[in-house]
Amino acid sequence: MKLILVGAPGAGKGTQAEIISRKLKIPTISTGNILRAAVKNGTPVGLQAKSYMEAGKLVPDEVIIGVIHERLAEPDCENGFILDGVPRTIAQAEALEEAGIVFDDVISLEIDDAEIEARMTGRRTCHACGASYHVVNNPPRVEGVCDACGGVLEQRADDRPETVKHRLEVYHTETEPLKDFYAARDLLRAVPNAGSIEATTAAVMAALEMTV
Repeated sequence: MKLILVGAPGAGKGTQAEIISRKLKIPTISTGNILRAAVKNGTPVGLQAKSYMEAGKLVPDEVIIGVIHERLAEPDCENGFILDGVPRTIAQAEALEEAGIVFDDVISLEIDDAEIEARMTGRRTCHACGASYHVVNNPPRVEGVCDACGGVLEQRADDRPETVKHRLEVYHTETEPLKDFYAARDLLRAVPNAGSIEATTAAVMAALEMTV
């Protein structure tokens, strides 16, 4: 089972990828993680990526695709994988196709912008121990204070309202067109927000059974 998860920032892709990975016993391939690993291991493509990263430049699509190609050739991907973080654009999707990397399904986690904004802007993280809270869904016992260590709870820069709005704009412009790209190839499986992590997982698994 070779899968891609797409969805807006905060849609729950990382959480669902982790759960599906365990259920299907296939690895989740995170672009950021494999880039760092390729650089650390000094692979040919990793060395290329390192030169861009050290210069403070974006790593070009062809190098990212090369790193993915290297990772997917490893034995643990033999029975499938979940791609998380790529493709982000039509150009990357086309480059994956040209590299011969094919997929069985593309799961699109559907959730409206208002829900995303409420979910992300309500997150708080402990400055001291890293524990996570949410002002509505998982509030601390004392406002602004970590239950675990008594540290100060902060809102990450990524979760500030203006940043969330910008990230959503980028998603709608650059990444959302992938839904039409994969729908045209009969690979897209849209999964509406089901209200809880467990219910969304069940909906994802039901969508996958269409082709299992």
